[in-house]
Amino acid sequence: MDILKEFWEFLKIRKKFWLLPILVMLILIIGLAIFGGAAGPLSPFIYALF
Repeated sequence: MDILKEFWEFLKIRKKFWLLPILVMLILIIGLAIFGGAAGPLSPFIYALF
């Protein structure tokens, strides 16, 4: 949790709030890749997104 707190402080101090949507999308894509590779029944739904 210290990393998230430090990242939030960085965003507030440097006024780099445009980085937040990029980070959220990156986390979502990584989550899809992890769950898509491990879960066979979810793969048709993931393939439909792309």
